[in-house]
Amino acid sequence: MEALKQFFDTVGGWVWGPVMLCLLVGTGVLLTVCLKGLQFTMLGYALKQAFMPHKPKHDGSDHEGDISHFGALMTALSATIGTGNIAGVATAVVAGGPGAVFWMWITAIFGMATKYGEGVLAVKYRVSNKKGEMSGGPMYYIEKGLGKNWKWMAYAFALFGTLASFGIGSSVQSNSVAQAVETSFHIAPAYTGVVLTIFTAIVVLGGIQGIAKASSFIVPAMAIFYVVGGLVIIAFNLDLVMPALNIIFSDAFTGQAVAGGALGTVIRYGVARGVFSNEAGMGSAPIAAAAAKSDHPVRQGLVSMTGTFLDTIVVCSITGIVLVMGLLGAGGEFIKPETSGAALTTIAFGKMLPGVGNWIVTIGLIFFAYSTILGWCYYGEKCATYVFGDKFANIYRVIYVASVMMGTVMSLDFVWLAADTFNGLMALPNLIALLLLAKVIVSETRDFKAKIKSGELPH
Repeated sequence: MEALKQFFDTVGGWVWGPVMLCLLVGTGVLLTVCLKGLQFTMLGYALKQAFMPHKPKHDGSDHEGDISHFGALMTALSATIGTGNIAGVATAVVAGGPGAVFWMWITAIFGMATKYGEGVLAVKYRVSNKKGEMSGGPMYYIEKGLGKNWKWMAYAFALFGTLASFGIGSSVQSNSVAQAVETSFHIAPAYTGVVLTIFTAIVVLGGIQGIAKASSFIVPAMAIFYVVGGLVIIAFNLDLVMPALNIIFSDAFTGQAVAGGALGTVIRYGVARGVFSNEAGMGSAPIAAAAAKSDHPVRQGLVSMTGTFLDTIVVCSITGIVLVMGLLGAGGEFIKPETSGAALTTIAFGKMLPGVGNWIVTIGLIFFAYSTILGWCYYGEKCATYVFGDKFANIYRVIYVASVMMGTVMSLDFVWLAADTFNGLMALPNLIALLLLAKVIVSETRDFKAKIKSGELPH
């Protein structure tokens, strides 16, 4: 086991090295240029598309797909908004300093273009299985968009996605819930595991319809609860807001809060945790996007884009600003804490809003992690059935539900290392496909705008 841990630690360090981080951000920058800053010019329109009621065709028939734009967005956000928004931000601030928050924002801005491109390709190249359900994502746009000579890369993505789902999707998340419940309510992890496993089974055994329905309720509720809680803390401590923002922006270009003033460390952790949080470029979210009922690939691409905005620009910003506010000394200087992760976020929220703040984090963490379990089950199932066939779907769900229980009662050091590695290996074929299919993304965008202008598609 020790040799395996060392292996995944070494491979993971290479996979998540400077080349990968540059490729992730670079893909977003390239798409931003090619699309002429679409994430800025069409963000308002995209948000409207995401939250407006689903409309069928003029003749009363429905569009191809399994769930609404909103359901697809919530399914994607259920997997995206997770422990990274609480523990990941804290890790970035401790390891990289407060300036890491700024680089998380930069990553998200360019990541919106990446997520848009993923959504467009997911709908354009999706297929219908024998049950009439939509299947899509990187494995399909690699195979159908790049051709059969690239099918090996599609299989590689799907295999890595299947393996990653049991770690970052289930075991790691259920372990976080069990630890939070034990700390706050003194309930043994095994009991939490039984309850969590039952609730997971009830939802995921119903497939995408059940996951989308649960996500459409849980995700908005938990996000509003957490964001409102954070905004209340900020409102009660307005005198600390400007000093916190000042140190975030100044440290982003100096790295003074990190030992030795290592600016590269600030950027690295900001970018890495930003990507970990919003998953732009990872290839997971387009699997959910492919299930959306949509009249054009671009419409769902725009909806997918809002996921990165909501995840990082909204939710992660709340965590980051409150954290930095809680770590300011009497003279306004940044005091590096001894703790990290979710524990640090809990302490910071509790300090800023005594008696209530820590509960905001605990409750948020429980529901964030649970929703991630649901979303990643769908991702993993689609990856597994691509590799092993549709008959494997029910077997996968059973194994996945069992891994939720296992995660609450086992040590996860090895699982974390393996999951991080497989996550990075997922991103590589997806990013290559996005770069090679950039012309298709641009072409679809022009087609959509032309059809909107001519009235062929509703605005």
